[in-house]
Amino acid sequence: MTKKEIVKTISEECGLTQLKTKEVVQKTFEAIIATLVDDSRHRIELRNFGVFEVKKRAARKARNPRTGERVEVAEKYVVTFKPGKEMEEQVLLLEKRGAILPEGNFEADDDDDDLDVGSSVTDTPSLSQPPVQDGSSTTME
Repeated sequence: MTKKEIVKTISEECGLTQLKTKEVVQKTFEAIIATLVDDSRHRIELRNFGVFEVKKRAARKARNPRTGERVEVAEKYVVTFKPGKEMEEQVLLLEKRGAILPEGNFEADDDDDDLDVGSSVTDTPSLSQPPVQDGSSTTME
């Protein structure tokens, strides 16, 4: 689903114009990004949906798949998403119904339950400052 499809669906369900809905959706995305970057906790918890969080990935050694050459991958900060209970339950219903998903939609990730989420928003502020680990979170209901 694209942002355009999200806007159309919400617009139809809420009786708002697509222009106003697009503005609200964009502001929501901007608020999520700003909170992840600027908030000292670098974490957003959306009840029944999931948790977005900035995490530090340690430096590691990897292998170039084309050449087989060993390379050093520098440490970096990434945005992760952990689905909430309600989302997990809905996805499990797909399995129970035997729903067929398009090939290549999901990759197995046995090391970590988190999904790295790449940002497609331009002018996203840099995550160059390490997150503060104080155990608290920003919660939106």
